[in-house]
Amino acid sequence: MSGAVLGAGEPACAAQGAGAGPGARALYARNALLPSGWARDVLLQWDAAGGLTAVTPDALKPAGVEVADYAMPGMINLHSHSFQRALGGLTEKAGEGPDSFWTWRDLMYRFARNITPEQMEAIAAQLFSECLRHGYTSICEFHYVQRTPDGAMYPRAAETAERVVAAARATGIGITMLPVLYSYSGFGEAPLKPEQRRFKTGAQDILRMIGELEACRDAQTEVGFAPHSLRAASVGQIQEVLAGLPRDRPVHIHIAEQQGEVEQSLGYCARRPVQYLYDELEVDDRWCLVHATHLVETEVAAIARSGAVAGICPTTEANLGDGLFPLRSFLERGGRFGVGSDSHISQSPVEELRWLEYGQRLSERRRNIAVSATQRNVGDFLWQGALRGGAQAAGRPVGALEAGRRADVIVLDGEHPNLYGLAADEVLGGFVFSGNDNLVKDVMVGGRWVVRGQRHAAQQAIAARFRQTLAELREFR
Repeated sequence: MSGAVLGAGEPACAAQGAGAGPGARALYARNALLPSGWARDVLLQWDAAGGLTAVTPDALKPAGVEVADYAMPGMINLHSHSFQRALGGLTEKAGEGPDSFWTWRDLMYRFARNITPEQMEAIAAQLFSECLRHGYTSICEFHYVQRTPDGAMYPRAAETAERVVAAARATGIGITMLPVLYSYSGFGEAPLKPEQRRFKTGAQDILRMIGELEACRDAQTEVGFAPHSLRAASVGQIQEVLAGLPRDRPVHIHIAEQQGEVEQSLGYCARRPVQYLYDELEVDDRWCLVHATHLVETEVAAIARSGAVAGICPTTEANLGDGLFPLRSFLERGGRFGVGSDSHISQSPVEELRWLEYGQRLSERRRNIAVSATQRNVGDFLWQGALRGGAQAAGRPVGALEAGRRADVIVLDGEHPNLYGLAADEVLGGFVFSGNDNLVKDVMVGGRWVVRGQRHAAQQAIAARFRQTLAELREFR
C-alpha cells in the first residue's frame, strides 16, 4: 500500500491508485454480459480516463489484444462500514442473555472506541482488496466514525473519511463516500451515549465534510450524504443537509432494520419508520433505503413507487438476526434492489446474492423466486438487478458494459470445473449457486487491472499492515 498513508492534515486526493496501466486499452471477450444479456465475441475498448468508449459484439479479434472467456460488469457494494472488517470473529460468542443486534452493537461501540485514522485506512485497504478479489469494483461507504476517541473534531472534519478514500485510491476500487449525520441515540432527539461520542455530527458538520471532500470527486470517487437513521437524525437536520447538497448526489439511510426500531418509531410518532420517512421527506430515485427489513405492504409499494433502491445486506442481516427483506412482493411491484456487505463478515457478492435468494426460498418453501416474466434464470436476474440498483445507489456511471460507463470488468476463470459444459446463459447460475471457490480471476477498475490471477496488486503489503493494525487494536479489548 505504498503511498497510501497520509500525513497530518493532508487531503486524501493526493493518494495514488494501485494496479497495472491500461496497456492496449482493449479486451476481447468470447462471452460478455451486456445489459441485454450474454453476447459472443465482444471487443471492449476504453480511454485513458478509464471510461468505456466502445462495446462491440460479433467482433473480430484484433492482433495483440488480451482474450477472456467470460467478462462481466463488476458488482457495486452499496453498503459498507469498512472499520467493522476488523471485528471478524470477535462477536460470535453468546452473552449471558439473549443476543441480538443491540447486544452486537454494544460490542461494536467498544471496538470503535480506540481506532485511529491510520488504522481505519489500513482496515479499509484490506477490506477493499478482498472485495476486489471477489468481484466488487465499487463500494458505498456509510461512514460514521468521525471524531477523535475523546469526542473532539479533527482539524479537518473529513479526516477519517479522507482516510477511507485514500484506501480506495490505493487499492483501486471506486467509492461513493457518504458522511453520516448522527446526532441522537434514539427517537425524540435522545442524547447520545458516551460510547457514541466518536459518531456525533450535526447538519453543519456534514456540510463541512462534504465541502472538504469536494476535491476528491472524480471519475473514481463520488460524495453523497447519509442520515444514519430516523432515530439518530431529525427530519429537520436531514432537510438542512439536503438543502445544501446538489440534487444529483446519492442519499442513503438505515431504515426499519430491526423490529425494535419499528416499535420505537410507533411509540414516538405512531408511524412505522418507512411511513414516517415518506410522510416527512421527498424520497425519490436518489435515495437508497438500507435494510428496510420490516415492512408492511403499503411500505413495500411506497418504496417501489418512489424509485428508491432497497439496499439489502443478507449476510449481515442473517448474522445479526434482523430478518428477511420481502423480496418477492417488492419485485412484483417493480422495485429496485442492490446488495451490500455492511459489517463484512463476507466480502463476496456471490454470497450476498445466493443468500438473498435462499432466504426467500426458506421463508416461502419454494424455489427460483428472483425471476421475472422476461428473465427466468435466477443468477442472471440477481446479478443484473443488483448491478442496476447498485449503480443507481452509487451515483456513478458503473454497472454495465456499455459506452459511457466505467471500464469496470471482472473476468471469470473459464477453466474452473464449476463452469465446465455450461451454456452462456447458465454461467451465472453456476457462478452464484455452485460451490464456494472464488471464480473471479482478474479484475479491472477504471481501465486498470487491479487483480490478476486472484491476487491484488498490493496484496502482501496491505495484509501486513492489516495484521499489525489488528495486533494494536486487540490490546484494548
